[in-house]
Amino acid sequence: MPLPHSLRALGSPNFRRYYAGQAVSMIGTWVQSLALMWLAYRLSGSTWFTGLVGFLNSAPYLVLSPFAGVLGDRVDRRRILITVLSLLFVQSLTLAILSGLGVITMGQLAALALFAGVANSFETPTRQSFFVQLLDDRDDLPNAIALNSILMNGARLVGPSIGGFIVAAWGETACFAINAGSFLAVLAALSRIHPVRAAPARKESHPLADLADGWRYAMGFVPIRRMLMLLATVSVSVGPYSTLMPAIAVRTFESGAQLVGLFIGAVGLGAVISAVSLARRPSVRGLGKWIPIAGITAGLGAAGFCFSRSVPLSAFFMALTGFGMFMTAATCNTIIQSVVEEDKRGRVMSYYTMFFIGSLPLGHLAAGALAERIGAPMTFLAGGATIALAGALFAAGLPSFRDHLRPLYVERGIIPPTGEPPQ
Repeated sequence: MPLPHSLRALGSPNFRRYYAGQAVSMIGTWVQSLALMWLAYRLSGSTWFTGLVGFLNSAPYLVLSPFAGVLGDRVDRRRILITVLSLLFVQSLTLAILSGLGVITMGQLAALALFAGVANSFETPTRQSFFVQLLDDRDDLPNAIALNSILMNGARLVGPSIGGFIVAAWGETACFAINAGSFLAVLAALSRIHPVRAAPARKESHPLADLADGWRYAMGFVPIRRMLMLLATVSVSVGPYSTLMPAIAVRTFESGAQLVGLFIGAVGLGAVISAVSLARRPSVRGLGKWIPIAGITAGLGAAGFCFSRSVPLSAFFMALTGFGMFMTAATCNTIIQSVVEEDKRGRVMSYYTMFFIGSLPLGHLAAGALAERIGAPMTFLAGGATIALAGALFAAGLPSFRDHLRPLYVERGIIPPTGEPPQ
């Protein structure tokens, strides 16, 4: 039976296998993410330390992602993924053992968060640039990106909620053990994958020259530069919501890990709605106008969350924040991957990762420190106002954004030579 148009990328056997393995692994990752932040808060009682753990878990993206992009344009991406996912399996198993024995310390927790950040800084850009090698039809790439966003954010929806219940029932150790087991699913999928197309052949060059070339390409093209800057703003301003959630649950609502899971899950719900809407689109054309709309929406959601003292209303505002934040990210991802030159895909996606995820550590530290001074709710308000303003500025520059995209859209066959400009 033919697949619905919105699921067309799953018609490629390699992508379908990888997608199924990732589905299991991503749920485990979010189960562990909640347990990690809850354990950090339980050990320290401080938003500063939860901010530090978030910083260490994300900081390597800021430094190492560009080098991961260079590596991904030179080395078999499947092999890179198998290596780093195996290391993440070891990290989760170590967390489970130390937590289960009751001997884990704040220092050990911080070190293991940093270890995961290093591994993930190679996994994320490699995964993003690997999709095109798994598809029988390259035209399915925007749909594959949207389906991946549904997967990532669907896991964000159910994973924290599951994690909250598991922490309440059996403690953090069970969450870490579940995540370790979940990595086996995606490793098994990768062992059965044979990429449809290899990365394009490249001339010999120095890695640092490759790094500089990718930076010039990304920063020299106005639409990519503007999208990367907006992504960094999203990450710094509203991205650190997980750092603040334990304090919100305990101090504002006098609750525990289950409410943390509910609010983080609400972010995932909003993100899934945004991803489904993208998956239903026939092409990338017309996506540009959604970037500022999504940024402003994220800001309004964060600001509303600041003032709400109702659990259902707060969950709604977090869903709104999740919709805006991840609509921004997925829309930028789709446009970038649709126009990027093939031999620079790994490096450009590494800069996407660096700006979107690598900026998070700065946000985690800033949010944790700011919340100690003005409280977690007001920190949400400050972040919401920042991204809403950034979205408005992006909207003001939309005409020139479209003008720069039009030639590449024509070259890629997205619009006809006499067609209207990208919207």
